[in-house]
Amino acid sequence: MDRMPPAAAPPERPPLLTVEDLRMQFPLPRTSLRIGPRPVLTAVDGVSFAIRRGEVFSLVGESGSGKSTTGRAILRLPPPTAGRVTFDGRDLSQVRPAEMRRLRRRMQMIFQDPLASLNRRMTVDEIVAEPMDIHGLAAGRNRAARVRGLLERVGLKPAWGNRYPHEFSGGQLQRVGIARALAVEPDFIVADEPVSALDVSVQAQVINLLARLRRELGLTLLLIAHDLAVVRHLSDRVAVMYLGRLVEIADCDTLFAAPRHPYTRALLSAVPLPDPAAEARRRPILLEGEIPSPLAPPSGCRFRTRCWKAQALCAESAPTLRPLGPGSAAACHFPEPVGTEAVSAPAPPQPAPPQPAPPQPAPP
Repeated sequence: MDRMPPAAAPPERPPLLTVEDLRMQFPLPRTSLRIGPRPVLTAVDGVSFAIRRGEVFSLVGESGSGKSTTGRAILRLPPPTAGRVTFDGRDLSQVRPAEMRRLRRRMQMIFQDPLASLNRRMTVDEIVAEPMDIHGLAAGRNRAARVRGLLERVGLKPAWGNRYPHEFSGGQLQRVGIARALAVEPDFIVADEPVSALDVSVQAQVINLLARLRRELGLTLLLIAHDLAVVRHLSDRVAVMYLGRLVEIADCDTLFAAPRHPYTRALLSAVPLPDPAAEARRRPILLEGEIPSPLAPPSGCRFRTRCWKAQALCAESAPTLRPLGPGSAAACHFPEPVGTEAVSAPAPPQPAPPQPAPPQPAPP
C-alpha cells in the first residue's frame, strides 16, 4: 500500500467534532461483603481533541488503552460519564432524543467484528436498507436501487444481496458493514479496528476501499487501530493513548519521523521496516511488564512504570499535553529530543572493561 496523501484540510478550518475532557467510568460489582463505595473502572480519563472536517484522525495504543471506549462514548454508545462532545456546533449532551436521532444519521460506526455486528437473520439487502428505513430516506424501487449502488460502491455484486451473513468471508462482511454505514450518507464515521480481524491481503483491500471512499465522499473519519502501518497509510493526524489518557498528538508524518513521547517511540520501534539492512541494524524497544490496571493506575505519569526515562518527578505529578513544535504535542516531563530515531532503542549500558588480573607471586 502506498501512503495516501492527506486531505486538504487547512488548520484554520473549524472542527467537525470536538471532544473536551471526556471521561468514561464503569462501576464494578463488589467482590466482598465490605461496606463502602463500589469499585469504579475509569476506562477514559480526561481525553480532549478535535477533528477537522474531511480529515482522518487516528487513535492508537495497546489493547486496554481506552481507544474503542472513546469512540463509542463519542457516539453515546453509551453516553460518557463526564465531559463534552460537540458535533458541528451542537453539544450532544444537551440535545433532545428526537434531535439526537436526526444527528445519528450523520454519525455512523464501522465495528471491529463484522459478523457479530450484523443480524444473521437478515439478508444483505435488508441489512443495508435498514438504516434507510429507520430514517425514511428511500422506499420502493428507489430503495432497491440505492442498495444495489451501495453494494457496487464497496466492491460487492448486487446479486449477492439475497444472501445471509454466514455465506460471506470476513472481508466481504466488512464491506457489508461499510455499505450499511454509508447508507444514510453520513458526515462522520468511527471506524473501530476495521481490519484487525481480517487476513493481511484482505486488510489491504479494505484499507484502500476506505481511502477511496474518503476521497470520493469527503468523509471525516475517526480511525481506531493498533496496526501502525494502517494508521500511516490513512491518517492525517494521530493521537497515542495509554491507560485512558492521550500521551501524544501529532501530524502523521511528524509522529512517524520524530516521536516525542517514549511510549510512541516504543510503539513505532515494533513496526517492521521494508529495508532488510535497516531492520537488521535497529534495536526494538521492549517494554517491560504489562499495562497497569485502570482500577489502580500509577501515580503521576501512568507510563512511568515501564519507561526507561522515568525520574522522581514522573511519580509526583502527571504531565499534561503541551506543544513541542509545529503540529506536535506530548504529555511527558522528559520528551524525546528532536531528531531521535523512531525505530531504534536507547543504547544499552555497556559493560565495564575487564580489569587485569592482579600479579601472582612467583613460586619459591
